[in-house]
Amino acid sequence: MICVGLPGLAISTDQGQLTGRGLEGFYRAGRRILARCQLRVAGREPLAVQARMTSADRARFVGTLRAAPHGGPDPEVVVERTRTADGTERITLHSAASRPLRLPVEVALGTDLADLGAIAAGRAGPELPASVRDAGLRWSCATGTASVTADPPPSDALASAGLLRWDLDVPPGGSACVELRVRLDGVGPIRAVGRVATSPLAPARATGDDPRVPALLSTSVEDLQALLVRDPAHPTDTHLAAGAPWRCGLAPAEALAAARMTLPLGTRLAAGTLRTLARTQVTGKGPQAGMIPGPRRDAGAHLPPGCTGTEATLLFPVLLAEARRWGLPDQDTEELLPTAERCLTWLRAAVGEGPYLCDPRPSGPVRCETQAHAHRAALLGADLLDACGRPDGDGLREWARTARFAFRRDFWIDDPGGGRPAAARTADGRLVPHLGAATAHLLDCGLLGGGEHAPGLLDKVQTEQLARLLGSPVMDSGWGLRGLGAKEAGHNPFGHRSGAVRVHETAVAVAGLAASGYEKEAGSLLRGVLAAAEAFGHRLPEMYAGEQRTEGSAPLPHPAACRPAATAAAAGVLLLTTLAGIRPDAPAGTVTLRPLPSAPLGEIGLTGLRVAGAPFSVRVSRLGLAMVEEAADGLQLGA
Repeated sequence: MICVGLPGLAISTDQGQLTGRGLEGFYRAGRRILARCQLRVAGREPLAVQARMTSADRARFVGTLRAAPHGGPDPEVVVERTRTADGTERITLHSAASRPLRLPVEVALGTDLADLGAIAAGRAGPELPASVRDAGLRWSCATGTASVTADPPPSDALASAGLLRWDLDVPPGGSACVELRVRLDGVGPIRAVGRVATSPLAPARATGDDPRVPALLSTSVEDLQALLVRDPAHPTDTHLAAGAPWRCGLAPAEALAAARMTLPLGTRLAAGTLRTLARTQVTGKGPQAGMIPGPRRDAGAHLPPGCTGTEATLLFPVLLAEARRWGLPDQDTEELLPTAERCLTWLRAAVGEGPYLCDPRPSGPVRCETQAHAHRAALLGADLLDACGRPDGDGLREWARTARFAFRRDFWIDDPGGGRPAAARTADGRLVPHLGAATAHLLDCGLLGGGEHAPGLLDKVQTEQLARLLGSPVMDSGWGLRGLGAKEAGHNPFGHRSGAVRVHETAVAVAGLAASGYEKEAGSLLRGVLAAAEAFGHRLPEMYAGEQRTEGSAPLPHPAACRPAATAAAAGVLLLTTLAGIRPDAPAGTVTLRPLPSAPLGEIGLTGLRVAGAPFSVRVSRLGLAMVEEAADGLQLGA
């Protein structure tokens, strides 16, 4: 159970006790400031009866206790622990006894002040010796000092045992409380970005026939708020960390993808993410000039690791162009336009005279999804340049036309089943034929003016065949889209890119299939992810095993998955807004609705979205008809 309110984390098991084993503990900025927090009341550990997340940054643990060990079977004391990512733990004893109780309470504390990476690798050191502080304990090492203070102050503190003690008087039917505060010395209290009034994300809500819909949207928005991070040098700019607990820093491609999927919640997150990454852009001359740097990413069993810097560089102008359609102010667009132009200039230089964008390393493959990203960036980038009165739009469109013609010829593998797109072409022209979720990006064409989608790399017949493949049992696990088809060599249900369901790619597939008119396939994948979300308490992990769904089964968690994860939480927003088919064009003062006519989840209402800088609400009936219930003044419904 992970409580997140960056830069704070609190990681617990469902037993409530922090034992110091594994990843358990309170963290700040990746450092474990408290590893152990073990409670005993009247000399015994409470019996754990319930543990649940009450919000993205808070967990509640309930245990019971019999005040008289030899009394009846009914517990007389309920022990409630509320643990928060900001480093606070509140312990409350509720008495149902008919007599006053005097309960001795002990809390054993300890920490190693280790970095999360060292803990995950099994390299955390032993617990540090404690010293008594005014109302608690303190630990120090060469890299920092942490302390725990208590309210009320303990009646006894034993540094050698790391122990705080109280004797609490609890009246009949009454309560008594102790609050612990964990702090890293020299820094102020944790103030999560998502908890302040200036959060860039609108507090959207959903209603509908399916009770899972409001739960998924509210949890997704809460998780996104919890993962917000400020740029330390530019505190007005916020972006999303990739996920907890493993990736609480900036991952450019994931931050851009998540900001794009959350455009229905407003454009401020997109603006902050774009400004943050614009400051990282490579300048000067050379083959990398204009790129947004990013690390390499595993690509599964059939391909070498890919460059997320390439993906981020291509996503930058796409996000800027689409954010403008959703209502990004002209001032922000003009500020960020030069960075987008440099990204597009890098694209034109990287493809040269050819139709394809190759991997940046020598002899690297030509990847299917990279061509989809590049083609979309060229078309949306050209649209953006034209709208802002900048040159080179026609050159980008001409390259995109050439790429479309070549891709349809060179990347399609004919077979008796109707064919499939190749995953990649090697440097010597050999096709890599395996079928994976990355092909879903071929359906993600991007939003142009007037509510129209840009043309895709596939023709109509090829798109129809890809939709059939993505909707087949080979790819659709019943819980979402497998990363690699179940019949492909090297398939592993737990493989990062070779069989696990990745929520982001499933959401991309749902949105792309819906936009292309393949409702049956889109609806099946959507219902699968919604069922998985329910099994995960509506907090979708980054990925989970691609095991086939059967009657009475549940999705298997992936041990290395972030949960919450930025792209998974943002995917929840994209999945639900796809049902309404919202396609804004704020500069033209219009919004077009293309809901799924089959209404796969019944009636749904979305309130608190933002289009053109103003609140926007829409309702889709059980007949698949959409109605705008709230919108900016002057915003017209497009045809």
